[in-house]
Amino acid sequence: MDKVLSDAIKYLEYLQQRVKMLEEQAANQTPKSVAAAEKPQTMVADKGSAEGNSGSSSEQRLPEIEARFCNNNIRLKIQCEKVKGVVVKILDEVETLNLGVVSASVAPFGSSALDISIIAEMEKEFSMLPEDVVTALQGALQATVLRNIE
Repeated sequence: MDKVLSDAIKYLEYLQQRVKMLEEQAANQTPKSVAAAEKPQTMVADKGSAEGNSGSSSEQRLPEIEARFCNNNIRLKIQCEKVKGVVVKILDEVETLNLGVVSASVAPFGSSALDISIIAEMEKEFSMLPEDVVTALQGALQATVLRNIE
């Protein structure tokens, strides 16, 4: 009986040490950087001008983009207008930023928006800040939206 109790106590001590070690590892692996695009804005543009006028214009909501870095990975959350070719454009832009797409999911959000989540791995050449990733994706998405307005 003493042997069983002794083994159980040793095993519990081992488990407590293991929990402490895993908690320390988890604390060290929290996301290092976060960048998010500002709140959605409204962009107004007509066919003749990228700036927009009050004449014959159509409204498009700019995308919401969030980038989180953790170790060698980046998680991108994008909410944007449902526009022809937008998902392909986003994935192309991610690849040009020296990120390898590991996982991507796209879901409709309402009748005219998309909710896109991408997990990507940073390649050796990757050297951007989260803010730079968000800015690059915003530019690509705005170009896609403007092209579809025209």
